[in-house]
Amino acid sequence: MTAREPVARLRSLRSVALRTPDAKKAAEFYQDVWGLDAVEDDGNVAWLRGTGQEHHILEVREADRNALGKIAFSVGTPREVDEAARRLEAAGVPLVAEPGRLDQAGGGYGLRFADPENRLVELSTDVEAVVPKDPDGREAVPRKLAHVVLNTVDIDAACAFYTEVLGMRISDWSEHQMAFLRCNSDHHVIAFNQAEWTSVNHMAYEMPSIDHFMRGIGRLRHQGVTPLWGPGRHGPGNNTFSYFADPAGLVCEYTSEVEQVEEDAWLCRVWRRVPELSDLWGTAGPPSRDVRTHMAGVPDPGGWWEE
Repeated sequence: MTAREPVARLRSLRSVALRTPDAKKAAEFYQDVWGLDAVEDDGNVAWLRGTGQEHHILEVREADRNALGKIAFSVGTPREVDEAARRLEAAGVPLVAEPGRLDQAGGGYGLRFADPENRLVELSTDVEAVVPKDPDGREAVPRKLAHVVLNTVDIDAACAFYTEVLGMRISDWSEHQMAFLRCNSDHHVIAFNQAEWTSVNHMAYEMPSIDHFMRGIGRLRHQGVTPLWGPGRHGPGNNTFSYFADPAGLVCEYTSEVEQVEEDAWLCRVWRRVPELSDLWGTAGPPSRDVRTHMAGVPDPGGWWEE
């Protein structure tokens, strides 16, 4: 199913929602250890923010297993949301939620639909504003959600949907194993990894600078939380990386210095999957079996909203 033209112009990756059996413990980790701030919490759902302008960048919700709740992208106006609904219908993509006011922390106007692997996608605008919290300040905490990496059973179909329907562009490939997609100047906000089942691979949170990145790793070490992999610097995206596991076993990443794309000059490349290109610094080495197991996650069939 494809649209004749993209359904909307995506401005940015806004937030991600996670479903986990112990949402309270996960929320405490992301607030007390990871560095996010609680915006709202109703007991079963917590919304957390970085230091940037988004109302929240992470939602953690109680569920019976680890799964992706949704991915939210920003668009410009309510009219764009309404037009996206018409274009999705024309493309044969059914809506999970029609355009309207969003019943969630931060509100906003938006719609929701499922992608081909039954992941929930939200397009929203007019979300409540928050005061930026000195995103370039001294404190080593995340500024925004940098990207989400998703495991897919069909990387070509996933890329086709997100490029043809949602208008994203492929920045680079890591052989035919990973694809890195952008919706703005950031090298990637979504990446797909070919896998045995559909699941969350990891979420990355952007630190303001490499100094913030390293001090953030140091803060976690002082709290007894050591990296699964990193620190290092990736080839595709040229971003720094250090991967950790949250209490539910989901992988979260600190990153910084994500490569910025100049649209008219950028050439998509295919990177070989060798240690010296997965980590340009040579400090992290290749990912271990333990890291790969964490990133594989558990099978996530999606469709929880139909239960």
